[in-house]
Amino acid sequence: MPIEHIDVSDHLRRVSLTGRLDIAGTEAISLQFSALAASAQRRMVADLSAVDFLASIGIRAIVANARAMQQRGSRMVLFVGDNAAVAKTLETTGIDTVIPMFTDLSAAEQAALA
Repeated sequence: MPIEHIDVSDHLRRVSLTGRLDIAGTEAISLQFSALAASAQRRMVADLSAVDFLASIGIRAIVANARAMQQRGSRMVLFVGDNAAVAKTLETTGIDTVIPMFTDLSAAEQAALA
């Protein structure tokens, strides 16, 4: 599973995931995702718009990192774009009430910095 990031500013990082966040995909990106989320100086937009499948283990990894960021005084938001399958999974599991979810990238970035 590919993982890429871009530091949008000194205070904002966008991490893009592509492929399947199943057991194998989550294990493949777990350490790098955690390291990218570990910066106390940057808030993060997790871009899930190109995720094909989101399993519970992938959700768990996202939530764990979002909570760790929150404990350090930082914040993560989710960008799903027009990925209806991932949005539905997040809504069905209630994750969208725990981590803010957006279909508009600009709105996600603004919320991450708020």
